[in-house]
Amino acid sequence: MRAARIAVIGAGVGGLVAASRLAAHGCEVAVFESAAGPGGKMRGEDVDGVAIDAGPTVFTMRWAFEQAFEDAGASFTDYVRLTPLSILARHAWGPDERLDLFADVERSADAIGAFAGLREAAGFREFCARARAVYAALEEPFIKASRPNPASLAMRAGPTGIAAMMQASPFTSLWQALGRHFRDPRLRQLFGRYATYCGASPFAAPATLMLVAHVEMDGVWSVQGGMRALAAALEKLACDKGASLNYGRSVERVVTAGAGACGVELADGERWLADAVIMNGDVAALSQGLLGAAVAHAAPATPRAARSLSAVTWAIKARTGGFPLARHNVFFSGDARAEFDEIFARRRLPRAPTVYVCAQDRGEGAAAAPGGERLLCLVNAPADGDGPARDSAELGSCEAAAFGLLARCGLEIEDWRATSRRATPRDFAKLYPATGGALYGRASHGWMASFARPGSRTKMPGLYLAGGSAHPGPGVPMAALSGRQAAISVMADLASTRRSAQAATPGGTSTRSARTGSMA
Repeated sequence: MRAARIAVIGAGVGGLVAASRLAAHGCEVAVFESAAGPGGKMRGEDVDGVAIDAGPTVFTMRWAFEQAFEDAGASFTDYVRLTPLSILARHAWGPDERLDLFADVERSADAIGAFAGLREAAGFREFCARARAVYAALEEPFIKASRPNPASLAMRAGPTGIAAMMQASPFTSLWQALGRHFRDPRLRQLFGRYATYCGASPFAAPATLMLVAHVEMDGVWSVQGGMRALAAALEKLACDKGASLNYGRSVERVVTAGAGACGVELADGERWLADAVIMNGDVAALSQGLLGAAVAHAAPATPRAARSLSAVTWAIKARTGGFPLARHNVFFSGDARAEFDEIFARRRLPRAPTVYVCAQDRGEGAAAAPGGERLLCLVNAPADGDGPARDSAELGSCEAAAFGLLARCGLEIEDWRATSRRATPRDFAKLYPATGGALYGRASHGWMASFARPGSRTKMPGLYLAGGSAHPGPGVPMAALSGRQAAISVMADLASTRRSAQAATPGGTSTRSARTGSMA
């Protein structure tokens, strides 16, 4: 019997993980990517002759990638070099208010005690224990599993797991749950920021997102060569296993026959027929008809009001001084509620934003580069990049407030406007069609939000999903897990039956090409 043919739309993390596993199991896999290289949202900017990570910058859940490489018969450490970070992040509220969190609960508790008092240190220990229990309860029945519903999650978790989840108060917001552990509003603001990892507000996100604290305490690493080196490693793995990577080739529509998907049609008119199609892009692209009217019903629509956060980012190469940057730094606004109300309720840029700064030349013992270091500065923003053009005064005001906050906290960035590239929700909306600039799919608001994300199987036979807008959710490791689930679903379905619509041998051109000129 001929090898199964699999078309993957998009060379993001989920698509590459799925392609690697399927190719390693003998499938003929072609990945089609409109961009010039791999990574999807794991993008970069070239500024003043240096490459700066301008997408995800935090590497956690190492096991998810070790598993992905093992699934393809390879070793993660043969492809990627990591350095563990002892300082998870450095936080500041002003020139004299700084707090480091460490990859060690007791060391962090001591730092919190010195910062906010012994009661808050005790609250932190209790919070970590609660976060650890929630993660343990959800890891197998939710994070690693195919898309659950509340009933199936309860069955998989069992009485012990359900008890742990209920202890997290899933029907209350993360912000409310944090009040059980912290009286200091600065600490509630710090740990409430974990909601933004899922593109959400801490005032609307469920308390179960406290599990992010455990994920970080379990390890944060820097990737040698930056996050784009991780994308390159996944690309190499896929190629090593025989997948065809085709860059600069945009998919116009998913080809269907009968009731199922049977290939893709490229923008130049070429067809690549397949036994299964994996869409590694935002689910909204399907419902909005960007891959053809025939598949628009295959996945649920994402209402504009349900979109997750977007961002304004500045990729900068500049000399710095004053504030002692770690690799990951967060400079907090004075009013967390006002910041998120402006973004989600008023749909405007925050006038007093919190600012994240990734100092990409910093790490364990590393200092600033003498010729100017690489920085990514980010503030959260509403996902309205497909709406009316934003008033330039609003953007200018947000920018002035962001860099004014950095200056007040002591961070000096020399002549940063001369060597920087800014990206806005409008730019992200162009990069990621159908999202409006949302970077995390659907916002994780309310206890049912996690169940609203589609799983790897769509309503259309032969069409599958991978990526951060599908289960188990956004973030680099979660996208990898979604790719694994997509590959498992494809293999299970192909093993059980070949759909009648694909009984005939697919025709079309293989488009298998050299890696340098291929599609991804």
